[in-house]
Amino acid sequence: MVQQIQRRFSGTPLQPFRYRDFGSLVSLGRRQSVGNLAGLFSTRSMFVEGLIARMMYLSIRKMHQLALHGYVRVMLDTLTEMLAGRTAPRVKLH
Repeated sequence: MVQQIQRRFSGTPLQPFRYRDFGSLVSLGRRQSVGNLAGLFSTRSMFVEGLIARMMYLSIRKMHQLALHGYVRVMLDTLTEMLAGRTAPRVKLH
C-alpha cells in the first residue's frame, strides 16, 4: 500500500489491485467458533473449528481493535471485559 501511495505522488502508474481471500471466521457463542481459511498455507481452503478457530477469532478481533483504538484503550477494554464478564454479543459474523 505504501508503494501505491508513493507511485501516486510520483506520477507513475499504479499497480493493478489484486484481491486475496484469506477466509472467514464465525463466533458461535462463548465457546465455539468455526472458520474457513482460504489460501493461507496452500491453494486449498482449510476448515477449522473449536479452540483453534476461537483463538484465531479472538486474535483477529483484538488486532482490529488495536488498529482502531490503540493499545491503551484495548488494554483497558480487555481488563474491563475480564472483570465485568462478557460484554460482546454472543454471536458475531465477520
